[in-house]
Amino acid sequence: MIRRLYDWVLHWAETPYGVPALFLLAFAESSFFPIPPDVLLIALALGCTARSYYYAFLCSLGSVLGGTVGYLIGMFTWGLVGHYFFTYIPGFTPEQFTNVQGLFAQYNFWIVFVAGFTPIPYKIFTIGAGVFQVNFLLFLLASTISRSLRFFLVGGLIYYFGLPIRTFIDKYLNYLTWAFTFLLIGGFLLLKTL
Repeated sequence: MIRRLYDWVLHWAETPYGVPALFLLAFAESSFFPIPPDVLLIALALGCTARSYYYAFLCSLGSVLGGTVGYLIGMFTWGLVGHYFFTYIPGFTPEQFTNVQGLFAQYNFWIVFVAGFTPIPYKIFTIGAGVFQVNFLLFLLASTISRSLRFFLVGGLIYYFGLPIRTFIDKYLNYLTWAFTFLLIGGFLLLKTL
């Protein structure tokens, strides 16, 4: 099923509706859809490298707005829809959700940032932020920074390197985002101790 969804997402790059589909995919992925928007972002940016940053901007905007909807789902409707997420959304388990609650309590801004930038399912954290009533402005700031960094990194790589970078991104993007996240957090911890 996931492979069919992946192929369905990619097919939008070959239609005149690729750009609105990118925005809607980024929006949906932040609260319930299982396929990350990077897939369509890469395909569209390769089709027109001059517009790579524009696509990254749309992807970031859609993702942050979708994350806000996820936050509102968590805050206002979790009691009614929680069982649906645990039953039908891949990557959503009660155990993971309990772990997320502990992470929010301990790390707040950083947990939203890491979830937004890395391959961790961002939707778990957007909804969790609403359920656990994380400060909304802090959530919005962390989401905006992390999602923009992620999508502009992809857009920038394609803008500067074009088609040859696609294999590299497909193969190593997850590792790069983890490495960057650890370096960034490590830098802040080092500054804090100095």
